[in-house]
Amino acid sequence: MSTRQTGRAEEQPAEQRPAVEVTDVSHSFDGLDVLGDVSFTVPGGTVACVVGPNGSGKTTLLRLVADLLEPDAGSVTVAGDGGRRVGYLAQQPAFRRQFTVAETVGFYGSLVGDATDVDAVLDRVGLSAVADRRVDALSGGMRRLLGLAQAMVGDPSVFVLDEPATGLDPTMARHLREVIGALAADGDAVLLSTHDLHTVDRIADMVLLVDRGELVAAGPPAELLAEAGATTLDDAIETLGHGGGTVGVSPGLHGGDRA
Repeated sequence: MSTRQTGRAEEQPAEQRPAVEVTDVSHSFDGLDVLGDVSFTVPGGTVACVVGPNGSGKTTLLRLVADLLEPDAGSVTVAGDGGRRVGYLAQQPAFRRQFTVAETVGFYGSLVGDATDVDAVLDRVGLSAVADRRVDALSGGMRRLLGLAQAMVGDPSVFVLDEPATGLDPTMARHLREVIGALAADGDAVLLSTHDLHTVDRIADMVLLVDRGELVAAGPPAELLAEAGATTLDDAIETLGHGGGTVGVSPGLHGGDRA
């Protein structure tokens, strides 16, 4: 039987406090098992990157954490202090095309019932200069940043981002990494899926490798490299996974700039 709980252990600092706890979670669609007995914990102040082949269960896992799906078995516990506790960015965010950027963020603020400082949110993601631009005039990268802005509405302590770097040019991708890093620096937990191992290499405090519905490896990138006896995340993922598909990897990752 599935359960979902919320709570906040105020006596612990954010970097030690569990922000997300997934325990023995399973989920299926139309009798097809998508995830089975998945367990992990993400502390506050942590960027956890979910990687794995297409169809491995990454998006389903994120939707379970975001409370958009209920597990068939197991439990998902998300830290929160009431109100909207999870900020979610879908893989393909959709907005009202005739709204401006500022109107879009204000609209989501009205849905959560909080007084939203629209200017502050847009400044945080770098969209202040296009606050009055209509959504249908935005580039794909700007729309993704707008999706991150709407995820910030309500001041959640946990962010769940599904392929946030998809389609971004190098400058925009770097900016996105900086925004995500700032969220973690503020004590928030960020759980994101990605096929871009450059993103993982630069921002991940923790890597969750999902393959064929199983969590086959979890830990800091250095631990996965050591466990696999590999020098690159690409090689580590290939070694630790089931070998049934590609992650969509970028070659030659050895550490370096985490911006």
